[in-house]
Amino acid sequence: MSEHYQGSCHCGAVRFSFVGDKIEKGLRCNCSICSRKGAMMTPQAIPPEDFTIEAEADALGLYQFGAKTAKHYFCKHCGIYTFHETARFAGHYRVNLGCIEGVDPFVLETDLFDGKHLL
Repeated sequence: MSEHYQGSCHCGAVRFSFVGDKIEKGLRCNCSICSRKGAMMTPQAIPPEDFTIEAEADALGLYQFGAKTAKHYFCKHCGIYTFHETARFAGHYRVNLGCIEGVDPFVLETDLFDGKHLL
Protein backbone atom coordinates (compact mmCIF):
# COMPACT_ATOMS: atom_id res chain seq x y z
CA MET A 1 0.00 0.00 0.00
CA SER A 2 1.37 3.39 -0.95
CA GLU A 3 1.86 6.21 1.51
CA HIS A 4 1.88 9.96 0.84
CA TYR A 5 4.85 11.82 2.32
CA GLN A 6 5.66 15.52 2.64
CA GLY A 7 8.90 17.17 3.58
CA SER A 8 11.02 20.28 3.46
CA CYS A 9 14.36 21.79 4.24
CA HIS A 10 14.88 23.46 7.64
CA CYS A 11 13.60 26.91 6.63
CA GLY A 12 10.77 25.63 4.39
CA ALA A 13 11.96 27.31 1.17
CA VAL A 14 12.33 23.87 -0.49
CA ARG A 15 9.36 21.55 -0.12
CA PHE A 16 8.55 18.23 -1.71
CA SER A 17 6.02 15.42 -1.61
CA PHE A 18 5.95 11.90 -2.92
CA VAL A 19 4.03 8.66 -2.97
CA GLY A 20 5.88 5.48 -2.07
CA ASP A 21 6.07 2.35 -0.02
CA LYS A 22 5.79 2.72 3.74
CA ILE A 23 9.20 3.76 5.06
CA GLU A 24 10.37 1.06 7.43
CA LYS A 25 14.13 1.35 6.98
CA GLY A 26 16.69 3.78 5.68
CA LEU A 27 19.63 3.65 3.31
CA ARG A 28 23.09 5.05 3.80
CA CYS A 29 25.70 5.32 1.06
CA ASN A 30 29.45 5.29 1.61
CA CYS A 31 30.44 7.35 -1.45
CA SER A 32 32.52 10.48 -0.87
CA ILE A 33 29.61 12.95 -0.68
CA CYS A 34 27.14 10.76 1.24
CA SER A 35 29.67 9.78 3.88
CA ARG A 36 30.40 13.47 4.46
CA LYS A 37 26.78 14.65 4.64
CA GLY A 38 25.77 11.67 6.80
CA ALA A 39 22.12 11.66 5.79
CA MET A 40 19.90 8.60 5.74
CA MET A 41 17.87 8.29 2.55
CA THR A 42 14.75 6.55 1.36
CA PRO A 43 15.55 2.95 0.50
CA GLN A 44 13.53 3.07 -2.71
CA ALA A 45 14.28 5.27 -5.69
CA ILE A 46 11.19 7.39 -6.28
CA PRO A 47 10.05 7.74 -9.91
CA PRO A 48 9.60 11.31 -11.17
CA GLU A 49 5.87 10.89 -11.70
CA ASP A 50 5.49 10.22 -7.95
CA PHE A 51 7.69 13.13 -6.81
CA THR A 52 6.71 16.82 -6.61
CA ILE A 53 9.10 19.69 -5.88
CA GLU A 54 7.90 23.10 -4.70
CA ALA A 55 10.66 25.61 -4.10
CA GLU A 56 10.78 29.36 -3.68
CA ALA A 57 12.51 31.18 -6.54
CA ASP A 58 16.29 30.67 -6.44
CA ALA A 59 16.08 28.50 -3.29
CA LEU A 60 16.98 25.13 -4.81
CA GLY A 61 20.71 24.59 -5.25
CA LEU A 62 22.39 21.83 -7.23
CA TYR A 63 25.74 20.17 -6.60
CA GLN A 64 27.39 17.67 -8.93
CA PHE A 65 30.83 16.12 -9.04
CA GLY A 66 32.82 13.46 -10.89
CA ALA A 67 30.84 12.13 -13.85
CA LYS A 68 28.00 14.55 -12.95
CA THR A 69 25.33 11.87 -13.34
CA ALA A 70 23.87 12.25 -9.85
CA LYS A 71 22.23 15.57 -8.95
CA HIS A 72 22.40 16.54 -5.26
CA TYR A 73 19.87 19.23 -4.32
CA PHE A 74 20.00 21.49 -1.28
CA CYS A 75 18.40 24.68 0.00
CA LYS A 76 20.49 27.78 -0.78
CA HIS A 77 19.03 29.53 2.28
CA CYS A 78 19.52 27.02 5.11
CA GLY A 79 21.95 24.60 3.43
CA ILE A 80 20.00 21.40 4.06
CA TYR A 81 20.38 18.48 1.61
CA THR A 82 16.80 17.55 0.76
CA PHE A 83 16.96 14.98 -2.04
CA HIS A 84 18.97 13.85 -5.03
CA GLU A 85 18.52 12.31 -8.46
CA THR A 86 20.32 9.00 -8.46
CA ALA A 87 23.21 8.02 -10.70
CA ARG A 88 21.94 4.45 -11.09
CA PHE A 89 18.32 5.31 -11.88
CA ALA A 90 18.37 8.48 -13.97
CA GLY A 91 15.53 10.86 -13.14
CA HIS A 92 14.58 8.95 -9.97
CA TYR A 93 14.95 10.47 -6.51
CA ARG A 94 16.08 9.49 -3.04
CA VAL A 95 15.03 11.75 -0.17
CA ASN A 96 16.80 12.74 3.05
CA LEU A 97 14.66 10.96 5.66
CA GLY A 98 15.40 13.71 8.18
CA CYS A 99 13.40 16.12 6.00
CA ILE A 100 10.20 14.05 5.88
CA GLU A 101 7.37 14.98 8.25
CA GLY A 102 6.57 12.20 10.71
CA VAL A 103 9.63 10.04 9.94
CA ASP A 104 12.29 9.57 12.62
CA PRO A 105 15.48 8.30 10.93
CA PHE A 106 17.06 7.57 14.32
CA VAL A 107 14.70 4.64 15.00
CA LEU A 108 14.92 2.97 11.59
CA GLU A 109 17.05 0.02 10.58
CA THR A 110 19.69 0.98 8.04
CA ASP A 111 20.98 -0.72 4.91
CA LEU A 112 24.31 0.27 3.38
CA PHE A 113 24.76 0.95 -0.33
CA ASP A 114 28.36 0.61 -1.51
CA GLY A 115 28.55 3.72 -3.68
CA LYS A 116 32.25 4.05 -2.92
CA HIS A 117 33.13 1.12 -5.16
CA LEU A 118 30.81 1.79 -8.11
CA LEU A 119 32.56 2.03 -11.42
